[in-house]
Amino acid sequence: MIPLKDTIRARGFSIVNWGLIAANVGVFLVMTWLSPAQQESLIRALGVVPARLLGSLGLGQALTLLTSQFLHGGWFHLISNMWALYIFGDNVEDCMGSRRYLAFYLFSGVVAGLTQALLSPNSGVPMVGASGAIAGVLGAYLVLFPQSRVITLVPVFLFPWFVQIPAVLYLFLWFVSQLFSGLFALAAADAVGMYGGVAWWAHVGGFVTGLVLARVLARRGYNRCYADEIYPW
Repeated sequence: MIPLKDTIRARGFSIVNWGLIAANVGVFLVMTWLSPAQQESLIRALGVVPARLLGSLGLGQALTLLTSQFLHGGWFHLISNMWALYIFGDNVEDCMGSRRYLAFYLFSGVVAGLTQALLSPNSGVPMVGASGAIAGVLGAYLVLFPQSRVITLVPVFLFPWFVQIPAVLYLFLWFVSQLFSGLFALAAADAVGMYGGVAWWAHVGGFVTGLVLARVLARRGYNRCYADEIYPW
């Protein structure tokens, strides 16, 4: 299933959300100008390495919980993350306000990185990407816009099929898939002593952060949805 858009309009220009998208894309484009060896060095220096973070926690290592959120390992990694942020982030910013939204986004990414590190403390593999922070956005969206729907592309025997899925169902299934994938990855890592791949627990940690903080950070008096804000296309 490929999400295309949600059915609730943001009420204004989402300056922080677009700024985050621009920052992530800009950093990635700069990285493409570097040699593979330079890219690897940068990712190792600015990514979250659980064993290094927990082994010598200091300001430099703590900052990787922020810097890692703006690094991506490839075009697909970048585009899939930015597309999800584009779909869901504007509404959450609209509800929280720009300054709260920025703080919430970065904090969700920090919690996501810590969650992954604590559950794979011996891993020496750098963790990069905005997906932990974006998982926080998804969790907040679930709480703040439960009446929304997600217009989704479902390929059926190579033919496109567009369906509207309730956001509650779509995001719940997404979270369950991340949770079970995380449990499987954790069991596999314990069995063979190897770590790597997708940081499933970062997604879980970020999502739960969004669930917990959404109502706390929502602006008072914000009417989450008017009937004429829902549109079918």
